[in-house]
Amino acid sequence: MVSGIYILSKKTKSNYSVIMKQIIKILLVDDHFLVLKGLISLLDEVSDYSFVIHAKTNCDDAYAAIVLAEKTEPFNILFTDLSFIESNAKINTGEALINLVKKAAPNLKIGVITMHAKINRIFNVLLNQDPLVYLLKDNCTKDELVSAIQKMLKNEVYYSDSVHQKLLSRRVVEISMDEVSIQILKELPKHPKLNNLVGHIKNESGENLKTRAIETKLADLRIGLNAINNTDLVLKAKELGIID
Repeated sequence: MVSGIYILSKKTKSNYSVIMKQIIKILLVDDHFLVLKGLISLLDEVSDYSFVIHAKTNCDDAYAAIVLAEKTEPFNILFTDLSFIESNAKINTGEALINLVKKAAPNLKIGVITMHAKINRIFNVLLNQDPLVYLLKDNCTKDELVSAIQKMLKNEVYYSDSVHQKLLSRRVVEISMDEVSIQILKELPKHPKLNNLVGHIKNESGENLKTRAIETKLADLRIGLNAINNTDLVLKAKELGIID
């Protein structure tokens, strides 16, 4: 397995002495060599910046490179995946890498490029690791990378459009979701019959909701989440991270 790559962009090679101050040092971390190669190719097409690109296939090597670089020429930007298959690594997730990097290199701009598109994972990463950028591999383009880098250099956030839409949907749902709705969504998978929910759902006064009230609430929830039935409702609630 290739453990490291070093690339000096074509523009930098031809104008190194003239544009020294414009060079951006980037570290890419992903355990799929083809992904790294694809990202490097995209970055090499960018004419607005000159990049010095390093790449690592595991978090241990990435962290070591960052710590070492801090002593001489720190990285400006880190893009990392979240999941890694190497079982012997001390740092085995992108989240763990980010947590350590934030302490070792506080000025490093951090972004995520991953296949993880489920709202729970996205939401938890944004909440706990707070990267400036969250991009999805399957629709990552040169223009999106450039936009992300431009935002990062200004210390601003940038998310893939689909990520942004998922977060927006979650926020809309959270605003419209009351405690009774949460109770129903959590209890619904546990009971094969609707009548069995009676006694498990309480209103604000602590009184048990009757079957008719539960049915009405479920109908509203199906409309709100655009679900075709109760099974679909539970799946969409899980997708949005409303329930586990």
